[in-house]
Amino acid sequence: MPTIVRDGIKLAYEDRGAGRPAFVFVHGWTCNRSFFAPQAEYFARRHRVVSLDLRGHGESDKPEGPYPIAAYADDIAHVIGQLGLGKVVAVGHSMGGITVLQLGAAHPDKTAGIVMVDPAPLVFPPELKAGVEAIVSAIEAGNQEPRRQFIANNLFMPSSDKRLVDEVLKVMMAAPGHVAAAAMKGILAFDGPAVAARCQIPALHLAATPPLNPPHLMSQWLPTVVNGWTVGAGHFNMMEVPDQVNAMIEGFLRHHV
Repeated sequence: MPTIVRDGIKLAYEDRGAGRPAFVFVHGWTCNRSFFAPQAEYFARRHRVVSLDLRGHGESDKPEGPYPIAAYADDIAHVIGQLGLGKVVAVGHSMGGITVLQLGAAHPDKTAGIVMVDPAPLVFPPELKAGVEAIVSAIEAGNQEPRRQFIANNLFMPSSDKRLVDEVLKVMMAAPGHVAAAAMKGILAFDGPAVAARCQIPALHLAATPPLNPPHLMSQWLPTVVNGWTVGAGHFNMMEVPDQVNAMIEGFLRHHV
């Protein structure tokens, strides 16, 4: 597995295909680069595609310490520069969704457009924030069960494929506790509306059922956003209904990037 080192941290990635603009796929909290496999395979037919393991995840290094969203975005910008990708289409899911938003705001010279696939809440409702903070406290205390219950009970639909649910749980629960807790603190600390106000590049938002960010609010925070909404899929919509997600990304690329 190829790696790039930034500030002493080894970042693992896959690099395939050819053609511009290049795509960079950015997974979510306690996930890894395999979560965008259907999209990487599809777009690599006509584009160069890089799939990353964020710091703390997959085969990348997992240092102790804070995991702010800005650090992920700076890591990605470094990888884009090191690989000579030019201006990329950065596609992120969940935590990766707000990471590509940060990338677009902080590094517009490296981004032609961003796709936020059911991104983490740009603004946490108080009740959800309190619940997530309780999960973080439980993780730090060594109790992983609230984390498991949150993933299983909130991020899928009753109709979701049980094998997929089990696969997702297996990967996410294998992430080290110190990373799970610190990364979630990074999500909670992220000022979504302020970052959205600085993001001037083309942006696509693909909501799931139910959406973590209602499309009408996304349009308020990011007036240039194009809203899409998948049908019949929960939070992991890029895995559950990849054809819908791929088609909407392709349409966005054709008309807006």
